[in-house]
Amino acid sequence: MNISIVTVGKLKEKYLKMGIDEYLKRMTLYAKVEIIEVADEKAPEELSEAEMLQVKQKEGERILAKISQDTYVIALAINGKMQSSEELANTLDKLATYGKSKIAFIIGGSLGLSEDVVKRSNEQLSFSKMTFPHQLMKLILVEQIYRAFRINRGEPYHK
Repeated sequence: MNISIVTVGKLKEKYLKMGIDEYLKRMTLYAKVEIIEVADEKAPEELSEAEMLQVKQKEGERILAKISQDTYVIALAINGKMQSSEELANTLDKLATYGKSKIAFIIGGSLGLSEDVVKRSNEQLSFSKMTFPHQLMKLILVEQIYRAFRINRGEPYHK
């Protein structure tokens, strides 16, 4: 299985990068996992609705350019479906069983995802109704993907 995590913005925080690198290293036993960072759109702090849409559209175009047509896309969205770790493991297992070997998880920028990215996604996943910094979300997502592989292999994991 090939998993891509396509995310807006470059990871700068060293402690987050170290955590992500640790989980990526552990996952080499289970799958090829890569993180693809696309540039975030520079914008002033205060934006009109039209400017927000424009920023999301530009970031969305960058995201979509990184996804091939045969990729199953799971967009992280606050209004997406919430799943337990076991349910996420089951989702990944079913995708593998039915020949979906390319999966992309999408993490938008600080304004969220463009409508085009949401439309391209096969499903939307929510980790919480809370808002998390998208940089921290990378670490949380990588840990949950690792946990899903452990669950699917019947290996012990922290409950």
